[in-house]
Amino acid sequence: KDPDVVATHRVPIGTASTGASQYLPSQRAEHSIKRNRLTPETEDFVAAYRVLGWLVPVPVVPSLVIATRSGRTLTALVIALALAGCASVGPDYKRPAVSVPQEWRTTGEGVGSMADLEWWQLFQDPVLRDLIATALEENRDLRLAVARVAEARAQLAVTRAAQFPQVDAQGSYTNQRFSQKSFPFTALRSFPGASGLDVQQDFYRTGLELSFELDLWGRLRRATEGARADLLASAENTRTVLTTLISDVAQSYFDLLELDREADVDRQTLASRQASLELVRRRFDEGLTSELDVRRAEQELAAAAAVPDVKRRIAQTENRLSILLGHNPGPIQRGTALDAQRMPPQVPAGLPSTLLERRPDVREAEQKLISANAHIGEAKAAFFPRISLTGMFGLESASLSELFTGPAHVWQVGPTVTFPVFHGGQLRRNLRAAEARQHQALIQYQQTIQQAFREVDDALVFRAKASDIRTQQEARVQAAQRALDIANLRYISGLGTYLDVLDAQRQLFSAQVDLAGTTRDHLTAVVQVYKALGGGWEMQ
Repeated sequence: KDPDVVATHRVPIGTASTGASQYLPSQRAEHSIKRNRLTPETEDFVAAYRVLGWLVPVPVVPSLVIATRSGRTLTALVIALALAGCASVGPDYKRPAVSVPQEWRTTGEGVGSMADLEWWQLFQDPVLRDLIATALEENRDLRLAVARVAEARAQLAVTRAAQFPQVDAQGSYTNQRFSQKSFPFTALRSFPGASGLDVQQDFYRTGLELSFELDLWGRLRRATEGARADLLASAENTRTVLTTLISDVAQSYFDLLELDREADVDRQTLASRQASLELVRRRFDEGLTSELDVRRAEQELAAAAAVPDVKRRIAQTENRLSILLGHNPGPIQRGTALDAQRMPPQVPAGLPSTLLERRPDVREAEQKLISANAHIGEAKAAFFPRISLTGMFGLESASLSELFTGPAHVWQVGPTVTFPVFHGGQLRRNLRAAEARQHQALIQYQQTIQQAFREVDDALVFRAKASDIRTQQEARVQAAQRALDIANLRYISGLGTYLDVLDAQRQLFSAQVDLAGTTRDHLTAVVQVYKALGGGWEMQ
């Protein structure tokens, strides 16, 4: 307070420190104030120094020479604050180390990765291509995901706007009556002419107001970093919805073709048993067989005619596919038959390490981890003082006619410092909550990677086994058809019973239905591999 006081202070200026300040000798800027009366310019510097050096934890930079003239002092202090604003408290993100297998448990065929194929290169059925294209345009889940990306983009802009100065225009008019029994009228009574003062006055005001927070500790930058990661996570979620939609449409379409094949088998079985009943009746009329065989043939015909369950499943599958297309429930056009569908002969899986960059759900989980890590820095910055610059430039007058004259100009500018003194443990608990959320995001990220590896291995195993099972089912159908032919010949020749024919028919019906299901599984297995590898979207 006394400008004659002699003191020597070490003024730290530079990068932020979250704990007690520890400075190296080479990083200290030592300023001595000699025992003599200070000049007015030096008094300005001392006043500013006391504010920034005693009240604000000013960080460390190499030695900075501060001039004692008022203008240069202010300029130097602004530069020091700008340098200090380059640092952000909190941990910087580093990708966690994860355990990646050297190769897949079930080796894929070929070179490269099947995920590099565009979806229209994978599916050869033109009707299926049209269905997928329609779903990409009309599906509600995909539209919802795109809308969430737009929301996240707007939220990023809102968060980032806090880093810039805020300027508002304002205008006001006030009509006020003053009490004659209070200040200032009681103090002015003794002055000549005080009785003529107007107790009711108008007051006009207009101008611009400025506020700008100096982000010294990176609180706003960390918030922007988190919002940017949230935007990228939302975009990756859209890609996840995209890949899931493509695979769901393809699988539902193959399910529909499989049910159509089952319905064909039912109709063929019905026609076969109708012919068998006519044969048994002729033999019964000729006295070559008993009435028991006729009744058995009629029973089997009635059982084969009861196929409403397949029709129900077809209708439900069409409804499910219609919703994926963004349409109301209705019939679905068919293209290539199930047995004529073609898929790539080889299914290359690529290297497991590439899955971290290819799978959108893994990329989304990493962006969520980045966001949670940034929020830790935001929570830590809340422990430090907030310094804001506020200002106003405008016009004030008691008369509207004199509002826009030169003497009506008013302005004010100055810094505001807010110190967190006592918040009942809120800041510390908020930091712990941010660290806990970051830990949860880390676990989720690791879990998503493991789940991705499992899905790829499961899909590769499924595809390999489905191909083997289909070959076996084709041989089974051929054997069942041959057994039915032999049973019919033996029955016509009188060497076998009708029970042999019925049993052979049942075996053939079951083998044909199983073959249709296996063919469907072989197609959907390729789709599952494509989805598990992260196919369906283009990497930039």
